[in-house]
Amino acid sequence: MSKLIIVSNRLPLNITIDNDNLSVSPSSGGLATGMSSVHNQGGSLWIGWSGIEDEKLDLNLKEKIKTELENENCASVSLNKNEVDDFYYGLSNKALWPLFHYFTEFSSFDNTQWESYKKVNQKFADIVIANLSDGDRVWVHDYQLMLLPAMIRKMNPNVTIGFFLHIPFPSFEIFRIFPWREELLNGVLGSDLIGFHTYDYERHFMSSVKRLLRLNVNFNQIEQNDRCITVDTFPMGIDYDKFWNAALVHDELKVNQITDLQKQLNLHIDSSPSNKLILSIDRLDYTKGIVNRIKAFEVFLETYPQYKEKVRLVMLAVPSRSDVPQYKKLKRQTDEIVGRVNGKFSTVNWTPIWYFYRSMSFDNLIDLYTSSDIAMITPVRDGMNLVAKEYVSTRTSKKGVLILSEMAGASQEMNEAILVNPSDLNALADSIKKAVEMPDEEQIKRNNTLQKRLKRYNVHKWANDFMSSLIKTENQIDSVKSTIIGAKENKKIISSFKNANNRLLFFDYDGTLVDFNTNPELAIPGKEILKNLEIISKMPNTHLVINSGRDEAFLDKHFKNHNISLIAEHGYKYKLRNETQWSKNGVIKNEWMNHILPLLEGFIDRTPGSFIEKKEASIAWHFRKSPPELAEKRVVELNTLLSSLISDGLQILNGNKVIEVKNSRINKGFAAVKIVEEKHDFIFAIGDDTTDEYLFEELPETAFTIKVGSKNTVAKYNISNIKKVHEMIQNFI
Repeated sequence: MSKLIIVSNRLPLNITIDNDNLSVSPSSGGLATGMSSVHNQGGSLWIGWSGIEDEKLDLNLKEKIKTELENENCASVSLNKNEVDDFYYGLSNKALWPLFHYFTEFSSFDNTQWESYKKVNQKFADIVIANLSDGDRVWVHDYQLMLLPAMIRKMNPNVTIGFFLHIPFPSFEIFRIFPWREELLNGVLGSDLIGFHTYDYERHFMSSVKRLLRLNVNFNQIEQNDRCITVDTFPMGIDYDKFWNAALVHDELKVNQITDLQKQLNLHIDSSPSNKLILSIDRLDYTKGIVNRIKAFEVFLETYPQYKEKVRLVMLAVPSRSDVPQYKKLKRQTDEIVGRVNGKFSTVNWTPIWYFYRSMSFDNLIDLYTSSDIAMITPVRDGMNLVAKEYVSTRTSKKGVLILSEMAGASQEMNEAILVNPSDLNALADSIKKAVEMPDEEQIKRNNTLQKRLKRYNVHKWANDFMSSLIKTENQIDSVKSTIIGAKENKKIISSFKNANNRLLFFDYDGTLVDFNTNPELAIPGKEILKNLEIISKMPNTHLVINSGRDEAFLDKHFKNHNISLIAEHGYKYKLRNETQWSKNGVIKNEWMNHILPLLEGFIDRTPGSFIEKKEASIAWHFRKSPPELAEKRVVELNTLLSSLISDGLQILNGNKVIEVKNSRINKGFAAVKIVEEKHDFIFAIGDDTTDEYLFEELPETAFTIKVGSKNTVAKYNISNIKKVHEMIQNFI
């Protein structure tokens, strides 16, 4: 039976060792909490690091941990201290974490740490492959493992892979700072489905893919070689019923059952019914806006002194990455400002801030949630923030107010909260006043709406939606009607070639023999492909033709001295292998160029990076070097404008990052007819562009017609990429 393999940096377990005795408990992290309910349903294996460095484990402990993990349907990836330092504390949390949260000043880029990041991702890939069976699906999580999808796919090309990023994906202008940005994007693109919490993150990712990798993006689909990758938004939910039911149980606890923390909270609550508790829960992280929150509370007390001794801020800061310098500094700043505010406003009976720097049990979290009148969750930048959702889910009385940063992903689903700019201290202070004074009726109305949404779109729905979308990628109806060339088809073509008495082969140039280049003049054939083409052209009774949109000068420069026939400008000119002069396919009038050229020049002026290529029978506007989003807009404009201007005698060709206008009477098929009229028992044609479709249509039914890429085609066959084309050419020899 197939299974789901969940992969994350850490396992959803806390493992501690005391005198060779193992203690295993559930982790309280956001990902672990969110995915645990999915994992606990069964039928899955969770792969991750145990949290204990290799140097601290002997063989006996390793076996004990392995057994404990197997009981929890988990498998561990072993990491030593250097790997933890360079991969986790280094590249992941000194480069990716601050950069993706827009703290560029905290980002540092170290090549040794990058090499460790790659090495550890490969370690994870090896464990995944070792546990992978036919039909299994893999779901990779978060920024520590962004290279993993491509590594897994390289080792097992047929596996279905999903990837979910739980932190923000930054704008292109920020992401481009990362030195190994292309490798990171290509790593994620090993997935079949890529998920983000919000559409903004999805949009930023697509923009980086277009700008840095120059891949075609159509809505939420990315084309990479022969693959189509889906990108979508899945706002992560929580286990709503777990928190709601825990709050109900908490409400019914007897006096002798409540925790010490709850007793302490009750002292404040009982001192006056009108007193308010404001709750703040975060990991101690510079992205969480903790210092700003305390400063805003200070401004609130200064601006609205009537609330002194009536409002208390309860702060829980969970220790995080305490060895990292920025976190040490943040801890010191937090301690200092809490001390300053408490020293400034405290009275004999009242301390404005209760500050806890520690982890808390689930029961104590419920104590804090249920006892607090207001939750103030104001990160400077946050991928989602599940604490906000957990607080709302515990409002069994429907009362309570959520103050939420508009910079948190959760804000896009929780408009009924008081949304604030976490950097505006005065606005934060005013939001506290608004929350304190909000009537019960309004609180109930807001929470009713929020709870219905959170209950409906819980973590189970989130996971099911992601998995359903992942499964759909397996069942997508391929728009390509041709047969994908595999071993069987390849054998048939090569066998027909070798057994034929008179062979004819047509090769397109750009996108077939060579990759596209931002500078077309640099897209030149390599020595190996030239050598192989020359060998084929010299075979007895073999006629090789390069049928290209390039002009005669370019084709002559690279193929003049080879026994190859050349067709230039999409069929307008040709030079057969036994000829020295170029011929034209009829006489055409080109006065139209004088009208089109100024129009295209105007688009060059408004589209940086674009340029015009003027040929004898056509004129092309190239935009491969242009900013993708701007180019997309200009393409629509230019197509609309050209369609309204050109006559029936002209044709618009939308190629790969190029729009070309040409005489409609001239095409690749028209030019090839004279050659095809000769008697051949093997005809082969291959190309990647819309212009090649004319050739495919003109060739006899017996011809082997092949489309490079995954677009709609009249060709009989489809081949994935240029590398596969080169392999086929090699097989002809």
